[in-house]
This record gives sequence, C-alpha cells and structure tokens, in this order.
Amino acid sequence: MVDPVLIADIGGTNARFALVEGAARGPLHRVKLDSVASVAEAIAGFLAREAPGHPPRAAVLAVAGPVAGNRAWLTNRRWLVDGAEIAAMLGIGRVQVVNDFAALAWSLPELAGPDLLALGGGAPEPGAPMAVLGPGTGLGIGGFLPPERALVSEGGHASLAAHDAREAAVIERLRTRFGHVSAERVLSGQGIENLHAALAEIGGLVVPQRSAAEITAAGLSGECPLCREVLDLFCTILGGVAGDLALLYGARGGVFVAGGICPRFPEFLAASAFRARFEAKGRFGEWLAPVPAWLVLRLDAAMLGLAALARRL
Repeated sequence: MVDPVLIADIGGTNARFALVEGAARGPLHRVKLDSVASVAEAIAGFLAREAPGHPPRAAVLAVAGPVAGNRAWLTNRRWLVDGAEIAAMLGIGRVQVVNDFAALAWSLPELAGPDLLALGGGAPEPGAPMAVLGPGTGLGIGGFLPPERALVSEGGHASLAAHDAREAAVIERLRTRFGHVSAERVLSGQGIENLHAALAEIGGLVVPQRSAAEITAAGLSGECPLCREVLDLFCTILGGVAGDLALLYGARGGVFVAGGICPRFPEFLAASAFRARFEAKGRFGEWLAPVPAWLVLRLDAAMLGLAALARRL
C-alpha cells in the first residue's frame, strides 16, 4: 500500500482537506479558519481524526497568496504558511506549498459535463492555453498550458479599466477610498459591497449597509433595484476581465470562471451581459467570439487539481 498524500485547499475563510492514495481520494473535511489559530493547527486536527499516529508521506497545500521559497502569506488573513516548518512540526516527509490558482489550473483539463455551465463561444482548441479566474474572498487568476504547466498569477491585483462613463464613475469613487483600484476591489465578496456603496453614492441614495450575501439575495429576488444593478455590473465587469484574460493568455482552450461567488447565481450570470462584454474588444471581437467560457460548478475543483499534483510526488 502506498502511503497517502495530504491535499489541502486553504482560502481566506475556509480550508478543505483530504487524503489521496494512488487514484483514490478520501472524503473532504472542511474547517473554518476562524476556529483555529494557524494552518498547522488545522492540519493537525484533520490528521488526528483521519490518520492518527500515521502522518502522510507528503502534502500539497494550495494557499490564497503568492508563493516564494515554498512559503506564502495568506493575502486576506496574514497567516504565514511555511512548507518546511509544517513538515518538521507534523512529521510529514515533504510539504509543497502552491498558489490556490495553480491547483485550479491543474483541474481544468479534467473538468467536463456537469462540472461546467457554458457561457458562450464555440469548441475549445485542442492543446491551447486555458485561463481561470475566480471571485471569492479575493480574485484569483491563473492558467494552464497543456500538457503539464500551470501559470500562477496575481492578476487580480492588476488595475481595473472602465468600459463606459458609469464604470468610470464607480472606479473614481473607489479610487477615493482605496487609491489603487484593482479588479479584486470589484470582483470579490468585498467587491460586491464596494459596488453597492459606490452606486448608492452616485445615485444620491441613503441605503442600509448590507453584506455581499445580503446584496446578492436582494438582487436575485428583485426586492432591491440597487442590489440588482450591483449584480448586473458585477457580471458585466467579470465578462470584461475574462475577455482580457483570453487575449492575454491566448486562451483558445477556454476561460473558466471559478470561485465561491458565481455558482450561487449561475442562471443570472448566463443571462447577464457577461458574454457581450467578454467579446467587446473592438477589432478583436471576432477573435474572441469562438473562445469558449464556462462557469465551474464543481465546488471541489481545486481539490481535483491538487490530487493531480499529489500523484506526481
């Protein structure tokens, strides 16, 4: 029997763990990071339940933050994840730390059928690059170059461009608050709240403070026209950034929308201006028209990519 490999997807809010043995993957276990003091504590708790007294031979940890020297700071939590330190502390032979969107990138070739919802375009070009972006606690971006190379990016922090005067007005409000306005300032959970505040200010509206979840619910139900406009603008800007990625990565293999936000309103996204904005690139609209885009419905897609990486150790 081959000793298992621990895989973990560690975001800004939650972490998910599983053990991989050959081609088989064990059940997922989720931990809210507010309930633990560190990533090492979360891993130790999982191993105490699932593999007491028998540490895995290796681990692959996907983290929401830039990785250098096998260590990373979680961008939206400010915890340090150090592979060598965790290996020594928990008796694991080797701990590899990767960016969470490297893990998602590795999942792209394996996603199919019910894992995906089509968002327009034609058939993917075999062997062509693929791109992925995912609004969640932050905005992750990455890519995959077949047959076996992932591209890790911090493109979520690139400057956001306005498409029209209304978007320019929104960005100007956000610039007043934040200075630099990245795509993540709009395309994330906090971004939904930022859009809500900016549009209310532009409209001269006095509105109650709402969380991203509350804004989303009120927008989907139709009870709040402002919240509906927030969701419309969110999907539109998302389409523009996704189209930018297709151009930047030459992603004729497809663009994938992942993350925790958009699977909450798949039908709304599919009916939105996402695709129109995706292709609204002037002279390169025709180039983009056949490029397929999908919403990733499989919530454990990153774990699928981590399992692929684990089998390479």
